Amino acid sequence: CSSLAIGTTTGYRLFSLSSVEQLDQVHESNEIPDVYIVERLFSSSLVVVVSHAKPQQMNVYHFKKGTEICNYSYSSKILSIRLNRQRLVVCLEESIYIHNIKDMKLLKTIMDTPPNTTGLCALSINHANSYLAYPGSATSGEIALYDGNTLKTACTIPAHDGPLAALTFNSTGSKLASASEKGTVIRVFSIPGGQKLYEFRRGMKRYVNISSLVFSMDSQFLCASSNTETVHIFKLEHLTDSRPEEPPTWSGYMGKMFQAATNYLPAQVSGMMSQDRAFATVRLNISGQRNICALSTIQKLPRLLVTTSDGHLYIYNLDPQDGGECVLIKNHSLLGSGKVEENKENDLQPPVPQSYAATVARQSTVPSTSTMPGYSEDGGALRGEVIPEHEFATGPVCLDDENEFPPVSI
Repeated sequence: CSSLAIGTTTGYRLFSLSSVEQLDQVHESNEIPDVYIVERLFSSSLVVVVSHAKPQQMNVYHFKKGTEICNYSYSSKILSIRLNRQRLVVCLEESIYIHNIKDMKLLKTIMDTPPNTTGLCALSINHANSYLAYPGSATSGEIALYDGNTLKTACTIPAHDGPLAALTFNSTGSKLASASEKGTVIRVFSIPGGQKLYEFRRGMKRYVNISSLVFSMDSQFLCASSNTETVHIFKLEHLTDSRPEEPPTWSGYMGKMFQAATNYLPAQVSGMMSQDRAFATVRLNISGQRNICALSTIQKLPRLLVTTSDGHLYIYNLDPQDGGECVLIKNHSLLGSGKVEENKENDLQPPVPQSYAATVARQSTVPSTSTMPGYSEDGGALRGEVIPEHEFATGPVCLDDENEFPPVSI
């Protein structure tokens, strides 16, 4: 959540998300037109691009040097690409290719996967747990979980009745969230075991298309957006987390008893008892557009970022204690000259006086302490969580100096 990559009719652009007030463009390329996939490896210089001109070809670039590392061609159109510091995954409609990102060598081809017309798949960003999730069925909500390190199938999770629409891992690869095409229920499972931990009801009145599903870096929140104007943020209470030791408190004991009781209740009843309302919401001023959301910490405050297909980035403040309606504090144009659009508060969101979000919005002009583009010092780490890896972390790939791995000859 430290940078934003967009594909355009003329090429692609990369932005740093280290500041609320200012949107810094890190790189712009107009070498390849009609880019519909652009994936950047965290805040590094490695970027993977796919164009409508050659939809079966994946191009891997070192954008700071302006060099191509390699390119691969596949048997059909590339629908999605996912990568972490260990693996690069290419998803086609009926097959998935897993590459070793160190040398781009093809390690595994998963053939004859169920028809996956949208290229739905998720890869853990934690390379120590390189789990890959993709639809295990075209007619039901079955999730196939694959271990990208050992290159073996981990398990199958019967997540929903209907076909899947969204999948996402948390930052450590220990949880997986999913939604079906109905879009009414969102479930969270433990990884690699596949046990159901949480169930959230997004709404009951109408089916929606979930376009974005994402955890916060500390795994405390889960955000879901759709083709409607409402974005839902759910809070993952720690009550249902499995722990080896006995709960020391009376409330913890009762929580344990409640969990045990649900195992003896009919599925409909126990399911209703585990559902929860949205902790926080956002009312967008648009509806029907595809959007992508992220929960991030920028300038030491929790933010909700919403990017829409018409080329805008909306930044909201999120109250981590009380939730409620998030307040819009900035609107950036991604397709213009990079200048910030003024926040027309009356058009976009009614003001909420004296709220938490309105109070911290006044602090958003504080200069970022970040010294690296696209990286915030706290990195979303809250409540003692480990700070997430970034470009300069020790890992299989380091793309910040001349000692990185050389371009691969194919």
